[in-house]
Amino acid sequence: MRSVTYSMGVSLDGYIVGPDGKFDWSEPDEQVFRFYLDELKAVGVHLMGRRLYETMLYWETADEDPSLGEAEREWTELWKSLPKVVFSRTLSEVQGNARLATGSVAEEIASLRDEPGSGDIAIGGAAFAAEAAAAGLIDEYQVMVCPVLVGGGTPYFAHDERRVDLEVAETRLFHSGSMFLRYRVVR
Repeated sequence: MRSVTYSMGVSLDGYIVGPDGKFDWSEPDEQVFRFYLDELKAVGVHLMGRRLYETMLYWETADEDPSLGEAEREWTELWKSLPKVVFSRTLSEVQGNARLATGSVAEEIASLRDEPGSGDIAIGGAAFAAEAAAAGLIDEYQVMVCPVLVGGGTPYFAHDERRVDLEVAETRLFHSGSMFLRYRVVR
């Protein structure tokens, strides 16, 4: 069965976006970016909400930029070919290899788990991931902790006052001071 993984960059104080709406502090250096490339190769489909979808639209045309580096071009190629499911109440259409969700988060995940195919089902976006987490649909949490305190903003974890036991699956420290943490949900 395909695993459902929630993965985002986060400040040390637990936010994916700062109080100013910015996340430039999470821009990866080359080593971290290469790690993200390898992680993306393990994804079979990416589920996201409207805000993350709109943020990631950049990668649909990034390869048109002649100043783009080799790693960014590789990311663009992988991202554009990756199937994506967008959950939105306001969008009427999406671009590239994306489709709008037709069912609930639970229905879409159940359908994707039943489909043949390989690769994880990735979830991105805090608000969207909170809905999946509340339904107990997330199998693994991946956190790239950036060495910065932003003091507020959008938290990585929803505060739904529900205990979820986790086991460490991987840790990795990067030269930049960022640390990757992978936890599996104990069922």
